[in-house]
Amino acid sequence: MSPPTPRIDLVAALAQATREISSSHDLPGVLDTIVHAVRRSCPGVDHAGISVKHKDGTIETLAATDPLVTALDDLQYQLGEGPCLSAIFDETPVVTINDAARETRWPSFIPPAVELGLRSQLGLRLYVENTTMGGLNLYSTVARTIDPDVLATAELFAASAALALGKARQEEDLYSALSTRKVIGQALGLLMERYELDEDRAFQYLARVSQHSNHKLRDVAAEMVQQANERNRLPEAAPRLMCPPQTPEKAKQRAREATS
Repeated sequence: MSPPTPRIDLVAALAQATREISSSHDLPGVLDTIVHAVRRSCPGVDHAGISVKHKDGTIETLAATDPLVTALDDLQYQLGEGPCLSAIFDETPVVTINDAARETRWPSFIPPAVELGLRSQLGLRLYVENTTMGGLNLYSTVARTIDPDVLATAELFAASAALALGKARQEEDLYSALSTRKVIGQALGLLMERYELDEDRAFQYLARVSQHSNHKLRDVAAEMVQQANERNRLPEAAPRLMCPPQTPEKAKQRAREATS
């Protein structure tokens, strides 16, 4: 068994990761700190990376200690098999390869991985509550087996990485929600002024346009705001209207009919 990692080094590495998660908005930078820290803290592990699961189901390596990590990750993505993908998608959240040359579970991945120098591997799912965020991938080209003590250390860093990804996902969702709310509010203001509608009727009108045009409400609102911006920037240019040209009174009448 490898000599234990000094506790003070592990605590310091985890503390640094926690501080970066709390204070930084640079997700790749935070994940890069984590993969280098886990490589230093796990005996026998000489390569580490973090794979991120996007909302459309695709997987991408967002942090890697070196090009070999990217090569082994990409190999699994291309073949659709390997400990990385098994940890992310299958029932078991922790997957270990000991003595890769004798491994039989992933017949397409193992031979080329061994040719690249893989001797052992550990894959851990990154998750927050019931949401899978990605995976922490640890590779060894020097140790034939994963030291049992490595798993406990790796799980601590996996928790830090999952928190960083969860924080980034929340910020992304919040930004998207705030942006949507803002653009819809702007579109409602335009409709209220243009057609002399109250807020409820303006929203009904916007929803009706969305339904008939088969476009999302946010997209319809964004187009209206963009058109208004273009008219203000270029007052001499003819505005692009969503409806055929008509007199102001007729336009107001059509808007009232659409919300009645």
